Amino acid sequence: MQTKSGRSILLKVTIGFLLMIVLTWVVEVVRLPHLLYGEDAEFRWGRVVFRTIVVLGIWAWVHFTIRRLLRRLHELEEFLLVCSWCRRLGNQGRWQTMEEFFDSRLATETSHGICPDCAGKHFAGLRAAVRVPPKE
Repeated sequence: MQTKSGRSILLKVTIGFLLMIVLTWVVEVVRLPHLLYGEDAEFRWGRVVFRTIVVLGIWAWVHFTIRRLLRRLHELEEFLLVCSWCRRLGNQGRWQTMEEFFDSRLATETSHGICPDCAGKHFAGLRAAVRVPPKE
């Protein structure tokens, strides 16, 4: 999954490499090596095609590397930062309770309950103290 900013980065990189390819062809078409270095004025297909292939190869390597890095960055951004002591969540430089986080990020109301494992753990002592037989 690519974000809008990720696509923008890849587009800019692609445009940069396309400009390099266009400049490679323009240099050969206007015979810049002949004008600057006195080389023969002949259009050299081999040189321009070779340079184009090299630039395309580098572009492909850079493109797929950036895609992989953006994907990994997206994965890392999905982690929730949770305080080890108070269990508040780090969100955009602020520490929020879980309720505040869910309300701000997901617009979801929260309620409280107790899971069966915690109920068994925490109410087992209470049952023993009151001597209430467990339900079966």
